[in-house]
Amino acid sequence: MCGIVGYVGPREALPLLMGGLRRLEYRGYDSAGVAVQQNGALEVMRAEGKLDNLAAIVSAHPTAGHTGIGHTRWATHGRPSEQNAHPHVDCGGVTAVIHNGIIENFEALKAPLVAKGHRFSSETDTEVAVHMLEDELTKGRSLEDAALAVLPRLEGAAALAFISSRDPGKIVAARISNAGGVLVGYGEGENFIASDAPALLEHTRKVSFLDHGEIAIVTKDAVSFRRISGEKLEKKVETITWDPIAAAKSGYKHFLLKEIHEQPRAISDTLLGRVERATGRVVFDDLVKLDDAYVRALPRITFVACGTASYAALVGKYIVERLARVPCDVEIASEYRYRQPVVSPGQLVVAVTQSGETADTLAAMEEAKRQGARLLSFVNVVGSQASREADDVIYLHAGPEISVASTKAYAAMLVDLYLFAIFLAQRRGTIDQERSRKLLAEAFHLPTLVDAVLQEEGKVQAIANRYHLARNFLFLGRGVNYPTALEGALKLKELSYIHAEGTAAAEMKHGTNALIDEDLPVVAIALKDSVYKKMRSNMEEVRARAGVLIAVANDDDDEITGKAEEIIRIPKTEELLEPVLAVVPLQLLAYHIADRRGNDVDQPRNLAKAVTVE
Repeated sequence: MCGIVGYVGPREALPLLMGGLRRLEYRGYDSAGVAVQQNGALEVMRAEGKLDNLAAIVSAHPTAGHTGIGHTRWATHGRPSEQNAHPHVDCGGVTAVIHNGIIENFEALKAPLVAKGHRFSSETDTEVAVHMLEDELTKGRSLEDAALAVLPRLEGAAALAFISSRDPGKIVAARISNAGGVLVGYGEGENFIASDAPALLEHTRKVSFLDHGEIAIVTKDAVSFRRISGEKLEKKVETITWDPIAAAKSGYKHFLLKEIHEQPRAISDTLLGRVERATGRVVFDDLVKLDDAYVRALPRITFVACGTASYAALVGKYIVERLARVPCDVEIASEYRYRQPVVSPGQLVVAVTQSGETADTLAAMEEAKRQGARLLSFVNVVGSQASREADDVIYLHAGPEISVASTKAYAAMLVDLYLFAIFLAQRRGTIDQERSRKLLAEAFHLPTLVDAVLQEEGKVQAIANRYHLARNFLFLGRGVNYPTALEGALKLKELSYIHAEGTAAAEMKHGTNALIDEDLPVVAIALKDSVYKKMRSNMEEVRARAGVLIAVANDDDDEITGKAEEIIRIPKTEELLEPVLAVVPLQLLAYHIADRRGNDVDQPRNLAKAVTVE
């Protein structure tokens, strides 16, 4: 989610770091900072907000030095502020770290450091790593050996880079688990690190990519690699042929396709740190007022949201009612305040929004607050208006979305709402420990299962090529996948400009059947869940009227063979998690139809990423 850049060589580091950070702005961020080695010390400069704020500080304090690291932060632990911006330094101010990801066990690691007298100056999980490194460096170890002593103790997903005036002229970069990428760039008498290739392309196109559990030791004259377990290894040097824009897309044709493929990582980041390993309880560090007593007495939840977020909220309604047994309403935020809603004092109103700046959602929150509701927001952008207005906030951790059409943020919403339902159910006593354990185990399998769905892209693209000239589409779903049908239709509309309708399958006989003929592709989400037999009957209604059936079915479903013109297979999972998997082929279908039609996929006509007007 964050941007990382580093340099070691004969040139002044500071301009190179600032230039690299500029080329990573597309990732999104809320603060930025740099650290440069200078005369046996570190000069650290940080600022909240955009890079222009940091540039003003840098301009006022020009710093000479030939080794440095820079960072743009997308906040997870701790609000956006100068204090929480990276780099973070040790007590002596001679060692610095930058970090992308989450250190899941930072609280357990922090306690003994505080007991030893280490002084922490931020709210972040990141700072624990530099204080641990400080302990190891005072034993006389090299920077890489100190890092190798620290890194195996960090749990979660993390990409990190360290510099230290105790071991000058060196950067150690590491990638743990499936955190954001790290690459090394090779120059003549100089070398670089970065989270993404665009930061380096002005200077070099020869790179090596770190894999999980690997570190790079970078000096101006050499780069070496080791596994976190200690053994040395060799890495392939690759040549990047992308232009800077293509590099920002990591080789994908469009940001949207990149973001669809980033969903396994977004889901993993969303899950990290939210389940106590010892107890199996779901925890949200950002919650302050939503205590156990309030949850146990909770009479009703009202979700307010717009567009894709409203469909995620509708899935949330199904899950919360099923697990926590709390009645839920889902309100279209643009209609909420105008219909004079009745709000009970203390009622929980939950806003779901990717940007946190959607005007209609903010207005709905304001109306609910005026009537005495307690506000909770699910939001992706840290520090956004929705996060500030709410009494409590749950961040999505999806990372920045560049494309207007939301994909990975939708997946993160579904996963966070699933965790929230378990959070409520555990405190209300509506599920036992064994059920809770199974539900969470299925959630942690999701990144692998979504990756398996993405492997079906070739088949989805072939289907898109066959039906890209259709003038209308119909999407059918039942139960928890009724909202998936709505989201599938919305994605097709906004990307391809084809008229599409999503409907609850049993409602076809109340009007929609009149639309079905041999020219209408009908996408049916027919998974082997509690409504499978009902869905099969609805498919037969389509077949009887000569509709063209495209089925999304489980990979172990032999009964559906021959019952549809096209079948897209996905793995089996917990029924309440099916929408996370089922939406992926619908996203790919909409993308490939739009691309085949020559549309502007990332910026569809008449649409904006954040709808800041009514």
